[in-house]
Amino acid sequence: MSVADSAGEEVGKVADVQMPDTGVRPEVADGVAERLMAAGYLRIDSAGLFSGGVYATGDQIAGSVEGAPATVTLNVPRSELFSTGD
Repeated sequence: MSVADSAGEEVGKVADVQMPDTGVRPEVADGVAERLMAAGYLRIDSAGLFSGGVYATGDQIAGSVEGAPATVTLNVPRSELFSTGD
C-alpha cells in the first residue's frame, strides 16, 4: 500500500502497522520510540533521495485509504516523519 504526505507526494510503501501499546519497539532513538509505541505507527519503506525507513504515528494519518491501488494519506509533510536516523 502506498503512502502520500499532506502535499500528495509519495513517501513510500507501508512495511508494517503497529497498534498502540503492543510493545513492539521501532528502530529509532529513545523518546521517539516510546512516542511511536504509545500512539501506534506505520513503518514506511521509502525510496529516492531520502531512502530508508520512516515512521508515521497514528495521529499523523489523515484517516482515509483511497483509490486503487490503495493509498494512505498523511496529514503532515514528509519532513515531520521519524526516520531510522532520528
